[in-house]
Amino acid sequence: MKSFGLFLSLFFISLNLSFSQLKVAPDTYVIHFKDKANSPYSVDKPLSFLSERAVLRRQKYNIPITEQDIPVNKAYIDSIKKLGLDVYAVSKWFNTAIIYSEDSSLIEKVFNLDFVDTLKIAEKEKPHYIPSEPENINISGKPDTFFIYDYGFGKNQVRMLNLHNLHNKGYAGQGMIIAVLDAGFKNVDRLQGFDSIRTNNQILGIKDFVQRDSDVYRDATHGMQVLSTIAANYPGKLVGTAPKAQYWLLRTEDERSENMVEEYYWVSGAEFADSVGADIIHSSLGYNNFDDTLVSFTYNDMNGNIAPATIASDIASSKGILCVTSAGNEGDEPWKYITSPADADSCLTVGAVSGEGIIANFSSSGPTADGRVKPEVVAQGAFVWVLLPKRGVTFSFGTSFSAPVIAGAVACLWQAHPECSNMEIIDAVIKSADKYKNPDDKYGYGLPDFDKADKYLRMKGK
Repeated sequence: MKSFGLFLSLFFISLNLSFSQLKVAPDTYVIHFKDKANSPYSVDKPLSFLSERAVLRRQKYNIPITEQDIPVNKAYIDSIKKLGLDVYAVSKWFNTAIIYSEDSSLIEKVFNLDFVDTLKIAEKEKPHYIPSEPENINISGKPDTFFIYDYGFGKNQVRMLNLHNLHNKGYAGQGMIIAVLDAGFKNVDRLQGFDSIRTNNQILGIKDFVQRDSDVYRDATHGMQVLSTIAANYPGKLVGTAPKAQYWLLRTEDERSENMVEEYYWVSGAEFADSVGADIIHSSLGYNNFDDTLVSFTYNDMNGNIAPATIASDIASSKGILCVTSAGNEGDEPWKYITSPADADSCLTVGAVSGEGIIANFSSSGPTADGRVKPEVVAQGAFVWVLLPKRGVTFSFGTSFSAPVIAGAVACLWQAHPECSNMEIIDAVIKSADKYKNPDDKYGYGLPDFDKADKYLRMKGK
């Protein structure tokens, strides 16, 4: 997992910042537009810019469609392009564009356009998950001891969460859409472990926000390994936690560098996931340090209100999406703490434990800078089994892999309880965890029990 960061505090010192202060990479700048005036889109006709599934999600949970959902004014983008600049990314939630030029005079012309404003932080909803007082949840019955799937090497990753109980009931992610944001998905179109999701058309599409060439199958193995913990269906070798779900594979990370522009690729990816109707966004990416150390984060920035990816994660949650992210692998590094977007108010942040449930040394710690419990939960991330090209099934390490294990499990739980909101599902997962009444900075609320979470929601619904 790559980690890099962004220190946006510099951007808000003054409303009259020079364009040189808005660099997000060499010769790359972020600009904010004043409005979305004269847009051809209207909140009264959302199907012109959102998929039917995205609209239905909002209707189901009484989420209003607002100007924030309307795309950036195309005329503004076209005007910038006519000046001879490249547009790397566009965000409708932030009403921004990321532009590139080696000619500083062109950049200055852009910032002098009458529709360009100084950079502003995007508005987001208030935190959606506020821990309630601990409940005495007494649920009778023992987890199943049989396994309908031959999980192979991945059996313990599922068993320790008691997720096999949901699988045995037929809940393996059917009908759920998971958008995976990562660095690339090399050979997912070829590897045997993914033949099931290819044959059954469970990959709904791919998109590259970095190079914009849509060839995510040739870039990086990290996303492929992440996906394997969720989607692999390789009986006797590795079966993931949601082998029947559907997937969007979105490349938002440039593994060749560590520039803050990648945060904005993440934002664009999250917006796209929302627009196509994803239920879950999973991200095994973390941001804290950049190649340009002058704009790296400090721990105080991990307060849920600074990093673009963090803010975008919360906005996605406010649209009804359940966001799952890795805590980071900084536990035995000087940084030590979680990374963005793991500090988001409303995402489910996941740390890593061994197969015996012991915290991994590398797993990033909480709390957030403003004192919230992070990570919320943990899963196996040490000696966790993944797919690799040529080597087949092998073990690896990282919260990059514990987090998708949880993302797939969450998809199965939500499939079983479609009447619940994203935050009700997160609440049930947290309440099922073994340290729920006594959370700490390493384990958070602990190891969740998805059989218990399922029974809790069934009991609650009566």
